[in-house]
Amino acid sequence: MVRTSESTAGPSPDAEAAQTVDDPDDRVVLLDEAGNRIGQAARTAVHNRSTPRHLGFSCHIFDVGGRVLITRRSLGKICWPGVWANSCCGHPRPGEPLTDAIVRRVREELGLDLNPESMRCALPDFTYHATDSSGIVENELCPVYLALLDDPEEIVELYPDPDEVEEVAWVGWEDLHHTVQTMSPLLSPWTVQQIRQLGEDIAGQLP
Repeated sequence: MVRTSESTAGPSPDAEAAQTVDDPDDRVVLLDEAGNRIGQAARTAVHNRSTPRHLGFSCHIFDVGGRVLITRRSLGKICWPGVWANSCCGHPRPGEPLTDAIVRRVREELGLDLNPESMRCALPDFTYHATDSSGIVENELCPVYLALLDDPEEIVELYPDPDEVEEVAWVGWEDLHHTVQTMSPLLSPWTVQQIRQLGEDIAGQLP
């Protein structure tokens, strides 16, 4: 049912080159409760016990056969370490289109190049508020995108960044939906909510 691989190979050269330390451009968009943009803040400083509402994104990546990629968060993450989540999450930078942000972040985290034309926004108004056991809060307007690859999982090359991803797995959507119904603590809270909203039948929603 599940094929997994640990992220031992490290990031691809392209992903490694894209990473920066204390990047002054690495900022998130702050929002009011109506979803209006009201400012920006450094991404590394915004997540705390009183995280302001901000703009994020989630992406679920499917192979040509309809299996979806899930990722286990690195054990070194400050919140929800070691928890399984959707393919990729992140934050658009101020002025950065969401699809450009998804392409950038998937390349950084997984060493995979996505085609923006093979994506669609399935849940444009998805929002969530969750608190990790550490006390750190997530508070996002988080549009959910589905991305469809041209290849089967067997030939999709991934180069997970070990600072972000502990391991990866390709699973059937129905199996994942069943996991949400029976063992939801294995998954991040935003992933659980997204899968419930997307429903069991995903085929008709793919790009």
